Amino acid sequence: MDDEKIIELYFARKEEAITQTKTKYGRYCHTIAYNVLHNDEDAEECVNDTYLDAWQSIPPHKPKIFSVFLGAITRRISLDRWRRQNAEKRGGGETMLSLHELEECIPQEKGIDEQLETKRLAEIISTFLRTLPETEANVFIRRYFYFDSIADIAKRYDFGESKTKMMLKRTREKLLNTLKKEDIFI
Repeated sequence: MDDEKIIELYFARKEEAITQTKTKYGRYCHTIAYNVLHNDEDAEECVNDTYLDAWQSIPPHKPKIFSVFLGAITRRISLDRWRRQNAEKRGGGETMLSLHELEECIPQEKGIDEQLETKRLAEIISTFLRTLPETEANVFIRRYFYFDSIADIAKRYDFGESKTKMMLKRTREKLLNTLKKEDIFI
């Protein structure tokens, strides 16, 4: 079923909307949640919460790109769960490593979580990503939105891990320069 028809089901308040969403995007959402949490049960709970959030958001909201809408909800819910689980401890893993890498270019006056949620910063980063070559932008998104590991990204794009790390480092440096020009970095 195409996305427009699924969204129509949400607007009609038909429970089939959840079933169709799960069929089409269940694995996609689970991958996002799992990359953050590294636990199948927690990831599945986040995916179920994603369906509930979508149900509560549609209507009145009508997503332009349904997959991105679901991915953003899943990511937010997963990060919230990860923060709760790690509030008392500082664990390793790709999520912490990815957030730490981004802290190099995100302003420090507020926490990275607050900064990433501000509309202006999101718009600047989005505009910045559109200026990059497609592969470079995709690698950046795989790492910092989906929290893919360096090894997974390297395999996906048939790069060596060192090339992937260097590409991400250079992209972060470009982002830092962009943020400085926009007076975001203090």
